Amino acid sequence: MSVPSVLATVCLIGMAAYFYARSRIRGIEAGSSVTLHSRPGYHGVHAFMAAVMPALGLLVVWTVASSILVDRAIRTDLPDSPAYASPERRDLAIGMIGSIARGLTLLDDEGRAAARAGIEAARPLLAARGVAVAAEADDAMVAAAFHANAIGEASALWRAVATLLVSVAGFAWTATQLRPRVRARNRVEGVVLAMLIVASSIAILTTAGIVLSMISETGRFFASVAPHEFFFGTVWDPRFAAAGATDSAGQFGLIPLLAGTLYIAFVAMLFAVPVGLFAAIYMAEYAGPRLRSVAKPLLEVLAGIPTIVYGFFAIVTVGPFLRDLSARIAGIATGEATGFIQAQSVLTAGVVMGIMLIPFVSSLSDDIITAVPRAMREGSLGLGATRSETVKRVILPAALPGIVGALLLTASRAIGETMIVVLAAGVVARLSLNPFEPMTTVTVKIVSQLTGDLEFDSPQTLVAFALGITLFAITLGLNVCALYVVRKYREQYE
Repeated sequence: MSVPSVLATVCLIGMAAYFYARSRIRGIEAGSSVTLHSRPGYHGVHAFMAAVMPALGLLVVWTVASSILVDRAIRTDLPDSPAYASPERRDLAIGMIGSIARGLTLLDDEGRAAARAGIEAARPLLAARGVAVAAEADDAMVAAAFHANAIGEASALWRAVATLLVSVAGFAWTATQLRPRVRARNRVEGVVLAMLIVASSIAILTTAGIVLSMISETGRFFASVAPHEFFFGTVWDPRFAAAGATDSAGQFGLIPLLAGTLYIAFVAMLFAVPVGLFAAIYMAEYAGPRLRSVAKPLLEVLAGIPTIVYGFFAIVTVGPFLRDLSARIAGIATGEATGFIQAQSVLTAGVVMGIMLIPFVSSLSDDIITAVPRAMREGSLGLGATRSETVKRVILPAALPGIVGALLLTASRAIGETMIVVLAAGVVARLSLNPFEPMTTVTVKIVSQLTGDLEFDSPQTLVAFALGITLFAITLGLNVCALYVVRKYREQYE
């Protein structure tokens, strides 16, 4: 019995328990003068939880344990031959056995009986079903695949039986709890509270896991490369070593990457902040309701465009436009047709990233400006100030803390951008103040260091974790500052 079938059956049992408990409590309520502690709906939900939640927990645990059991059985079936001596070759063989096992499930009984003869008999049968078998496969793998399927089928059968028995047992236990004074509401709310705690803990535990994993790998990197060489180095030249090598050849200077990250983010903010802030002021203070209902959604459409599309736009449109424009300006000024702006440059990446950030600045600033108390606007206008004077001397000073927080959040978004930089600014790590030349960022180098079939035992690969923890610290600092400023703003004007 497959997992979806078991899930459907358990849900049906749960629904039956819900309607039975609710109707039974209604009957008790109608035929008795005793006041119910909980409404019939709570009793129904309590019955549904008792019939479904333990069964689902058993289903999940059994499925995970079954996969572990099958993996151990496969490893036991593999012979102790030189072909499976190394852990890498055994892992590769287990992957091939899993592929063969899935292919065998597609065969009928006659095909499976023929495939038991060995790999040479099984290969054409599996190929006819669209399952490719590697040339390194042998008869032992076919036998292990049959054994794995047998264990999986037996496990699936007993899993279905056990899950349904637990569900029915939960239904039966609930039937004994259908009494007027049973605190079904407290039990249901307790379960819901536990679910909310678990859900809220997932984000915290995930963040902790990410940070701990990055810190552990970063420690391995700094065991090979001195921290001062990383944090204060001005040359980025990792020079990848051969697979399995642990030498620290190369230079891992962070300064060029950090400079490129901050430079591109700065150019993007120079473009996004004025446009987004002015758009927010117009929509909040000047635009009519009809225009606002159309312009605001259209502006926020920019936030839904994938960043890779912005990268295409940069490399196909913005970069060539700036290059050709600079060539025309140079031709008029010096008579030479060589442009001073390269297609891939800090300016190109900054402009396109700024376009992407406009809806973030505009939407956040618009919400903050509209949250300023209306009495402040009316008081300023009542004293004879014009609308523009009210915006400049009353609205913006009142909304300034919130706007600053919004800009800090936008800056952290700009610092973490990758795809636009890859396509629009290149991958060259350099120190330069010229915005017309290519530079790169920390995120781009994280991607490049972790691209390909690499082993996490050399500084050339582990440096990606050091870059990641550095970027994490920067964005975390910006987010903390932004949240502090926004919280201060809310406390003052709510």
